Amino acid sequence: MAATYSEEKQYPDEEKKISIVVDGVDSDGESIDTITALVQKDHTHEIKLRTMSWQKAAWLLAGDQICLAIMAQTWSLSVLGWVPGMITMVVAGIMFYITSMTMHKFIMKNPQIMDICDFGYYVFGKSRVAYHFTAFMLLANNILLIGFHVLTGAKIINTLSDHSMCTVVFSVIVTLMGIIMSLPRTLKHVSFMSMFSAFFMALAILLFLIFAGKEAAPGYGYNGDYPTAGEVKTYAFPPKGTTWVACMNAVLNITFLWVPQILFPTFISEMERPQDFPKSLAVLAGISAFLFIVPPAIGFRYLGQYATAPAFGSLGVLAYKKASFAFVIVPTLVIGVIYANVSAKFVYFRIMGKSRHAHSNTIVGWGVWAAVMIVIWLVAFIFAEIIPSMGDFLSLLGAAFDSFFGFIFFAVAYWQLYKGNLFNGAGRSAMTVFHIIVMFSGLFLLGPGLYAAVEAIIADYSGATRPAFSCKNLSI
Repeated sequence: MAATYSEEKQYPDEEKKISIVVDGVDSDGESIDTITALVQKDHTHEIKLRTMSWQKAAWLLAGDQICLAIMAQTWSLSVLGWVPGMITMVVAGIMFYITSMTMHKFIMKNPQIMDICDFGYYVFGKSRVAYHFTAFMLLANNILLIGFHVLTGAKIINTLSDHSMCTVVFSVIVTLMGIIMSLPRTLKHVSFMSMFSAFFMALAILLFLIFAGKEAAPGYGYNGDYPTAGEVKTYAFPPKGTTWVACMNAVLNITFLWVPQILFPTFISEMERPQDFPKSLAVLAGISAFLFIVPPAIGFRYLGQYATAPAFGSLGVLAYKKASFAFVIVPTLVIGVIYANVSAKFVYFRIMGKSRHAHSNTIVGWGVWAAVMIVIWLVAFIFAEIIPSMGDFLSLLGAAFDSFFGFIFFAVAYWQLYKGNLFNGAGRSAMTVFHIIVMFSGLFLLGPGLYAAVEAIIADYSGATRPAFSCKNLSI
């Protein structure tokens, strides 16, 4: 059996020799032996991490992906129109699935990978610079996303309570709930929460579609209340006057939804059989293909140019808006918990190292875990309060970070897997060309995409902005 790997090291084991996995098939079984050794070592600990089945991993993936961002896709269609919008959605979905499979193959070649930082370390030739750069992006991306969910939770409570209290108070309530829900240390337990998260988000989407079809007309759009912008209409291409910045931000909005791979290495590392991850991914791909395209398309059909992000805000009847938006509080909290868990694990194991407290039910171990989680949520709370337009900053994240975590990393991983064999046969050549396109897509998001995101922030800041720690009503 292959030698075991010390998961507590700051960097992955550079001396480990593991055979290449091509198309999911291990050449001599050594990688499978290594996985078995890693699982056996983990199961000697008091707190066992590598315990998820592929079914639980599928629920975890679904809980992360079935989110409020789905309800922003109708707005993307209203900017891009049917043809560019649907093409972007389908292409993004195809890229997501294939690059996720490339990630899995690379991790099967290097099963000691525990998170996206380890992945970046190996992909870029065991570079410690890449490791630390990826660590910064992981924490910045995740904590800002947690902050976005704190703000979203406050917005939901604002809407339901008719702004009965200061918005900061609502943000504090959401933050405290997030901290409590984040205390479980294994993703197996978090996956249980994800079942409820996915269910309630799906219910919110269903209610929105029913209400959008039932009411006579939408109530509000970014161009004014109905019928300020005329009768509801849809269109094949961007309407006249649509700016390039608006189109680019609509594209970023779509790619942001389809790029959750920053969490996948951590998910895979806590599976009892990481080789089964493609089963979980297939379930997620099927669910995502339906929910990311069909509800937004129906929403665009009924809202047209009055679509907002999220689309709940366009509903004309207040009772409809509250009834559908209310259920989003569950996925808002649970998705925040998922990002907090991944972030806290990275920090926690850097602090605890090889200490027995790292994997044991000790006062020190749980105390440090709770402290790390509290700090993460508090920093996220501060970002939620001081950033005037969190939506614009998410576009900035999508351009700056998703360009790496959704595209560039996996194009390089593919090259590492198949270098010297890139054009061996028609199938391999086609996949090589595909990953070249993936690389250029990532570079495009990093260049023009980042420019568009910055321009949107500048435009928003030129007008009135929400002051820090504001009591302003954020109801949709």
